Amino acid sequence: MRGHTVTLVDSTAWVFGGCDDKETARDIYCFDVETMQWSHPITNGDLPPPSRAHTATLVDRKIYVFGGGQAASYSDSVYILDTVTRKWTKPIISGAIRDPNTGEVIGSAPGPPGSGGSNHSNGTNSRSSPISSTVYGEIPAPRRAHTAVYYNGKIWMFGGGNGMMALNDVWTLDVSKMIWERMNVRGRDSALSPEDYHDGGKGGRYHGLGGIPSPRGYHTANLVGNMMIIVGGSDGKDCFAEIWCLNLDTLEWTLLDLPESHKRLSHTSTQVGSYLFIQGGHNGGEYINDIRFFNLVNLQYEPRPTAGIPPSPRGYHSAILADSRLWVFGGYNGSQAYDDVFIADLAGGSYLPQVTSFSVEV
Repeated sequence: MRGHTVTLVDSTAWVFGGCDDKETARDIYCFDVETMQWSHPITNGDLPPPSRAHTATLVDRKIYVFGGGQAASYSDSVYILDTVTRKWTKPIISGAIRDPNTGEVIGSAPGPPGSGGSNHSNGTNSRSSPISSTVYGEIPAPRRAHTAVYYNGKIWMFGGGNGMMALNDVWTLDVSKMIWERMNVRGRDSALSPEDYHDGGKGGRYHGLGGIPSPRGYHTANLVGNMMIIVGGSDGKDCFAEIWCLNLDTLEWTLLDLPESHKRLSHTSTQVGSYLFIQGGHNGGEYINDIRFFNLVNLQYEPRPTAGIPPSPRGYHSAILADSRLWVFGGYNGSQAYDDVFIADLAGGSYLPQVTSFSVEV
């Protein structure tokens, strides 16, 4: 399986979608990290279609799935799985109507034909009286290979691709009001130039436009405090090495100045205390299987040894942190999709950081 998502709820990892060497899946599988047993629960409701390279974001024991698709199909639909009742729901998608002079939202209307969700034709609806089963607001373009994090009552989505081009827009979905909104982000002034940015220590380039990340997909996003941290990615031509931070309160992007960096796409990035464990992926030349350790306090990579037999080189896998262990599910090596599970025991190797209270200072 590759391009799937794994969402941890208590001691259960919920695996959705992805594809193997033949087809794209729409199944849900559950893996108990305590008993190490698989189950295939029956779900009901508005079942999503087969999907890969979507996002799955946990909010109050519900998994919000956005985007993805299969073959040449790209989705802009939202599906919500209640992990308690095991029921899927699909909100109706509507788009915001903005005042052309002020840019403020003055109402909402059905999404364009073919957009995610059922269209309705009752004209403009008031934003102040939302219908619980309807998503209101501007609608993100259909996409795959984007990322999403949950912060302050909203799902924050960045980037991805629509099949023709990579994207670098930022959207929020207010999960209490069910409103989509495109965020007006800006870049921090930086003295960095393409010649200054290091790629493995020399000869590197950074990929940014006006102080914000260039379009990309198959990057990773981690929420650390009020910062969304983006690692790597690709626009279909180049594989990126830089790390960007978006302050979700000020909506300001910052490019980190790294003396050492590593190209990555289709990797995983898992927060373990004050570190990001960046595992596997593709470096622009080949699939790899190493773990890179990024210190969130001094904002630098650190070399650290690992033991045991690592997963074979792969990308498009998923990883979670559970019970002081890093779990890696599936992946793809360019010719074969994997259905295996690997575990890195962090407690046994003294890898659990001692720093538990910190903030990312950029």
